[in-house]
Amino acid sequence: MNRYIPGTTLKFSEQARDEAFSIVSPVLDATGGLTLSQLSKLTGLTGSTIQNWIKRGWVASTQGKKYSRKQVIRILLINVLRDSMKLDDIAKLMEYVNGDVEDTSDDIIDDDVWYNILCRIIFTAEDEGAFDTNSVKKLISRELEQCTHEIHIRSDEYKLHNAMFVMIMAYRSACLKAEMDKVLTIVLDEMQNK
Repeated sequence: MNRYIPGTTLKFSEQARDEAFSIVSPVLDATGGLTLSQLSKLTGLTGSTIQNWIKRGWVASTQGKKYSRKQVIRILLINVLRDSMKLDDIAKLMEYVNGDVEDTSDDIIDDDVWYNILCRIIFTAEDEGAFDTNSVKKLISRELEQCTHEIHIRSDEYKLHNAMFVMIMAYRSACLKAEMDKVLTIVLDEMQNK
């Protein structure tokens, strides 16, 4: 199975299992951010798509020509979901957890921690073949219990749990749709060649 780090074009490696963003982080630290071209290669998104997300307020505005850690993580989170959810709904989900994209004072959890938790749950669910509702909810609860010190607003932890559930199921839906599309292409090709 060709596995990728969610939201990226990067192939899965064991290094990414616990801290998926650690694969991208050294490049950001060394260069002071990613250019639009680099970010496009990392995500598989067009530059105009990324710029549109910023214009719509879903990603913080850039300062200069490079995309910061915060912007890259937010783009990865949105990219994980965009194949199965409406973009407006993704933006509302992000706001549900972390409020205004430009204001971090109301964040329940930092986006990089959120992304890493999301990826850990996805990798575990894939390894265990555990994408049914109860298994996903248990994985989320277990993961959030281990990260209580990283949750800023404990009274809103339920929001994070709800959002994670939506995100995991959306990710799985996109994977299932991609599998279906492959088989459908084969079927249609066979029909055309008759």
